[in-house]
Amino acid sequence: MSAERPQLKQALGQKRQAFRHWRGQRPFWGGLLTLLAGIPIMYIPYANLTIGSLTVRMATTAGAGSLIIGVLLVVLGLTMWFQPVSRVFAGVAAILLALVSLVVSNFGAFLIGFLLGLIGGALGVSWAPGKAVRSEDEPGAGDRVVGPVVATHPAPAAGGPGLGNGLDDLSGTSSPTNGTNGRHRAG
Repeated sequence: MSAERPQLKQALGQKRQAFRHWRGQRPFWGGLLTLLAGIPIMYIPYANLTIGSLTVRMATTAGAGSLIIGVLLVVLGLTMWFQPVSRVFAGVAAILLALVSLVVSNFGAFLIGFLLGLIGGALGVSWAPGKAVRSEDEPGAGDRVVGPVVATHPAPAAGGPGLGNGLDDLSGTSSPTNGTNGRHRAG
C-alpha cells in the first residue's frame, strides 16, 4: 500500500499543476466572482424566510428580471473561463448587469451579488494574458507564462516629426519644407 501513495501524490501534483496552468491562461478569479454574483441575484427574489410561524417572501415584481440577470451573470462568468478572448465584453456586460441588478433585484441581492458582479467584471476587463518566456536554468523546458504583458517602454515610431531628430518645428511656424504642414504639437 505504501507503493501506491507516491503515485497518488504524483498524480495529484500533476493535476494541480495542470489546473494551475489552465487558471493562468484566463481571468479565473474574475470569472469565478462573476459566476458567484449570479447565484444570490437569482436565488434571493424567490426565497422564503421563515421566522417561527411567520413566512416572509422576498419576491419582487421583477422576479423574472432577477432570474434573467442571474443566469446571464453565470453565463458571463463561464464565458470568461472558456472564451478568454471575449473577456472585455464579458466584463463590461457583467458590470452593467450588476448595476441593473440594484434596481431590479432587491438592491442587487442585498449588495452581495452587486459587489461580486462589479469586482468580477472589473477583474475580467483588466486581465491580460501573460508573455511566454523560456526559463534559463532549463534550456529544454517549454515556455511558461510569467505574468501579464505590460507595455512599460512603448516602441518608437518609424520616423517623422515629433521624434526629436531635428525635423520638429516647435517655433510655431509651419512650412511644407520642414514637414509640419500647419500641425503643431504641444511641447
